[in-house]
Amino acid sequence: MSNYASTKSRVAAVSVLASASMAAAKFAIGIAIGSLALISEALHSSIDLIATIITWFVVRVSDRPADDVHHYGHGKIESLSALGVIALLYVLAGGILVEAVTRLREGAPPPAFSLLAFAVLGVDIVVNLWRAWALHRTAVATKSQALAADALHFASDVLGSFAVIGGLSLSAMGFAWGDAGAAIGVAVMISILGLRLGRSTIQTLLDRAPEGVSEKAREVIGAVPGVVGIERLRARMVGPTHFIDALVEVPRTYPIDRIDEIKRRTDDALKLAFEDADLTFTAIPVARDNETVRERIMVIARNSGLAVHHVTVHDLGCKITVSIDLEVDGNMPLIEAHDIAHELERHIRDDFGTDVEVDTHIEPLEPEMPHGADASPARVEEISGALIKLASDGVIHHIHNVRVRDTEAGEIVNFHCYAEPSLSVIAVHEHVDEIERRLRRAFPTVKRVISHAEPPNAD
Repeated sequence: MSNYASTKSRVAAVSVLASASMAAAKFAIGIAIGSLALISEALHSSIDLIATIITWFVVRVSDRPADDVHHYGHGKIESLSALGVIALLYVLAGGILVEAVTRLREGAPPPAFSLLAFAVLGVDIVVNLWRAWALHRTAVATKSQALAADALHFASDVLGSFAVIGGLSLSAMGFAWGDAGAAIGVAVMISILGLRLGRSTIQTLLDRAPEGVSEKAREVIGAVPGVVGIERLRARMVGPTHFIDALVEVPRTYPIDRIDEIKRRTDDALKLAFEDADLTFTAIPVARDNETVRERIMVIARNSGLAVHHVTVHDLGCKITVSIDLEVDGNMPLIEAHDIAHELERHIRDDFGTDVEVDTHIEPLEPEMPHGADASPARVEEISGALIKLASDGVIHHIHNVRVRDTEAGEIVNFHCYAEPSLSVIAVHEHVDEIERRLRRAFPTVKRVISHAEPPNAD
């Protein structure tokens, strides 16, 4: 059992003992002196006793976790129990009103004066104030609707006890109607209590959004990095848990793992804000206002499950031109590869308009894990020496970490080099590309050259 459930059960158990003792004392004295007001208050306390016993069992069930049948947990059983208590309260209020009106009409004799009745009512006021405070504090801490209903009952008992004291005092002063009038006052307070409790309980059962929760949840979710907007948000309470269902707009250019990170951060932020939030997060990919043409094309290719690279875009004023390198299976017949390229170009035109000019370069897709082995040290030394000579212009220098691997398709060469930090990426790329081209001309067996340029003293 959770700490919250243990706390709620302990408070409810103490409340049961207190309710039973006070109800019995008021009922016995009310019968003895013939006071309808005191008997009514005893019956009210008896209803509270029944409600507290129900609460004792309900809080044990409401804290059970969700299961295959109750996907949102068992929290709403607290609302159902509160409705049952409300029904008992109204039955009791109706009975008291009927009996009080009958006594007034028939002129029933006033109750006998007894200091013991006042003493019991005084103790009852103190006990009910303590119970109302303890239950209210626990209900707020655990967000228990059942305990909140119990706290409201005992707070109303205090008012009821004062009403009975007033009625007995009036009767003692010779006002025969004082006791029946106090009983009517108890019935009215019970009715008002039931109305107040019923309103909040019915709102919970009807899944009315808790006050301020939607606004606060929107604020929390909107502050999570990567969230573009919130298309829809729904919130409801089940027991103490805030269930929040959100359709969240995220950039369509983000990969799945980045979106999953946004979801995790959103969940953590809501739990920090509400402590007991249960989030259903649905990501809606959207295009941002600052999305570039290249990003849009990459999204189109990704949605088609295609591998593209070297996407270039030129704005000619009246139209834009797009060039794409499309990778397909090297063993695929050209007719099939051309159909794939044509379909990609059609998707791009659908997105940008029919006047966009698209050229697709088809090339074989590199195998994911080609078989190969490290070349001999002599071969590595030979290619390293050639790279050093090819970088004699000084722009690219300090060739190092040279690796050569033999694969079924040919040799693959990797190397690192230094370049001046102030050079632009374009300038460095052009010089490195020239070295790569000259190396392949010098060594026809080299299929691919992969370079990594970095500034000196880089980490």
